[in-house]
Amino acid sequence: MALAEAGGRGRLLLWPRVVLFGDSITEFSFQENGWGASLAERLVRKCDVVNRGLSGYNTRWAKLILPRLITKSTGAENTVAVTIFFGANDSALKDLNPKQHVPLEEYAANLQSMIQYLKSVDITEDRVILITPPPLQESAWEKECLAKGDKLNRCNATTGEYAQACVQVARDCGTDVLDLWTLMQKNQDFSSYLSDGLHLSTKGNSFLAAQLWSRLEKKLSALPSLLPYWREVDHMNPEASLL
Repeated sequence: MALAEAGGRGRLLLWPRVVLFGDSITEFSFQENGWGASLAERLVRKCDVVNRGLSGYNTRWAKLILPRLITKSTGAENTVAVTIFFGANDSALKDLNPKQHVPLEEYAANLQSMIQYLKSVDITEDRVILITPPPLQESAWEKECLAKGDKLNRCNATTGEYAQACVQVARDCGTDVLDLWTLMQKNQDFSSYLSDGLHLSTKGNSFLAAQLWSRLEKKLSALPSLLPYWREVDHMNPEASLL
């Protein structure tokens, strides 16, 4: 039997997908021990995990890109969850990093705009999870800045204001939120969660993966495994099992 003919007998298999949209902390999430890779491993055979992390990006740029990533005709119906994870760059200090800095009120408005856009293509708020920026370990990040000839261009208190704004947007819009900034600082020294003061270490990736899964599990636990387990395939008549 020709493949084309066989393919015509079964309907096209479309994996549901989770879209991870964010900055470098998302872009790096498929590295070894990354939080995105951990999520993909949990959802294998059930769901594709799509990395749309863009290193260095802020919400001003992200809201322009989002309609080019998800439209009604390109997978919105099949998108079961979207994470929006920005703020580490938006919260950069204006005087020292004007290119990435986005004012606090605009940051909040941009997050709201992205949620509204997703709703306009039928991705409802219950499928959206906002993630706040993690806390900033200033002394470690200052070393990174100095190595590049720059001054310390972020501070943890400012990042916290952006995290609070992110939490408030989630409340106002009815989405879930993962407040990394607060959770990572709860009763502990958070420096071990960060590799360079800004980006996540192996421990930080593991922490984020666990926190995110606790929010996604209830949304995605009902998804079936796609295609039968190999022992359940009728080897005498595989078409009956697979098409």
